[in-house]
Amino acid sequence: MSVHQSNSYPVPSKETERTWQMLFLSWLVALAATLGVLFIGEVMGQEPCMLCWYQRAFMFPLAVVLGAACLLSDAGIWRYGLPLAAFGWVIAAYHTLLVAGVIPKPLEPCGGGVSCTSDDMMIFSVVPIPLLSVGAFSAIIILLLLVRKGFRS
Repeated sequence: MSVHQSNSYPVPSKETERTWQMLFLSWLVALAATLGVLFIGEVMGQEPCMLCWYQRAFMFPLAVVLGAACLLSDAGIWRYGLPLAAFGWVIAAYHTLLVAGVIPKPLEPCGGGVSCTSDDMMIFSVVPIPLLSVGAFSAIIILLLLVRKGFRS
């Protein structure tokens, strides 16, 4: 082996590095949201309403698939992650509008159990939990769109 040869790995392009950073950030958001709702439910003891369960059904898989995409540097994850985040966002936005009183209570989908519009849907008596969900899904959607774009101008 000559002095000029190297066994180093190829240096990723700036585009590849930025794409991976967006993937990593989207995974961090999904992981933080997942751990947050688990903390609210399991540690704080707040029982989730039906709409919260539906939002979890879309957020929990995002934490897994985005984590796997980061490990594999798979920018194609946007094809699977974006629909999950979009459906979760729609449910979270509907829930936020219910809590805010924009959508009338007769359209509230909850049957028995915890109400979708109860005071338990607030963190620190100020921020509605569904609004945090809208923010998390929005951030993931934006980041996955940036992954899709690949920072190509």
